[in-house]
Amino acid sequence: MASLTEDSATAGEEQGGVRRRDFINVAAASFAGVGAVSVALPLINQMNPSADVLAEASTEVDVSAIAPGQAIKTIFRKQPLFVRHLTPEEIAAAEKVSTSELRDPQTLEDRTKPGHKQWLITMGVCTHLGCVPLGAAAGEIKGEFGGYFCPCHGSSYDTAGRIRKGPAPKNLMVPDYSFTSDTVVKVG
Repeated sequence: MASLTEDSATAGEEQGGVRRRDFINVAAASFAGVGAVSVALPLINQMNPSADVLAEASTEVDVSAIAPGQAIKTIFRKQPLFVRHLTPEEIAAAEKVSTSELRDPQTLEDRTKPGHKQWLITMGVCTHLGCVPLGAAAGEIKGEFGGYFCPCHGSSYDTAGRIRKGPAPKNLMVPDYSFTSDTVVKVG
């Protein structure tokens, strides 16, 4: 009878030993998993955009002080942004141009928002080699089409920011924007 009790005690220890070993394996794996997560989270978090980048993700421009025929230059994502208040004459001249004459065919309606045809908002970067065209400030050369003129290589844009002459392959880029009110534009 004593040997039966010793055999069952040995079997219990083996079962207990297996259970203890499993617990140690599970605990070690859990500890390693927690360690991996604690190392991975800061690495992943550092890939999020910084506060200064998030602040520049969008910008608001008050257009109430821009007179018809006037353009302003501001900054959006560290690049110049042109906001132009087109006159009725400039709108008529832009609409009169046939898209078949244009290298990058776009109508004025394609480049402005419905109900706000008088507001042209473009990035102030020439599509040739990235220079900043003239024509946004008072007294600057506007080129032969009355819009913008790139002094680096002679690209001329019309009042709708469309390439009309010179080496630039595309029109001035129109960023994503919306009117939050009649006088405030949110770009980005």
